[in-house]
Amino acid sequence: MTQVADHDAYIAAAPEAFRPVLERLRAGLAHALPDAEEIVAYNMPGFKIGDSVIASYAAFSKQCGLYCLPGAIREFADEIAAAGLKATKTGVTFPPHKPIPDDLVERLARASRKEAAA
Repeated sequence: MTQVADHDAYIAAAPEAFRPVLERLRAGLAHALPDAEEIVAYNMPGFKIGDSVIASYAAFSKQCGLYCLPGAIREFADEIAAAGLKATKTGVTFPPHKPIPDDLVERLARASRKEAAA
């Protein structure tokens, strides 16, 4: 994908099969982080509070990713694994046909925010 200016442009530039998942991620993060600013950093849409990027999301060739601070991923590691999702130190990846559950997106975002405030 080319450089994008905002969340709408990022989602519009993503492959069609990914767009509904990206819209759900954006909505879930916006709901969990109502006072966050929508940003694009490292060519990924994200949500920033103060100087901290709390969460971001992305589409790749075969999967999507949700990125949070490491403590949030650790806190929900068992639940991520139980959902059949792959986790790294700072993210959760999944195919567009098997998205991360909306409630887990929101809990990860809130945990990431809590870690950033600590």
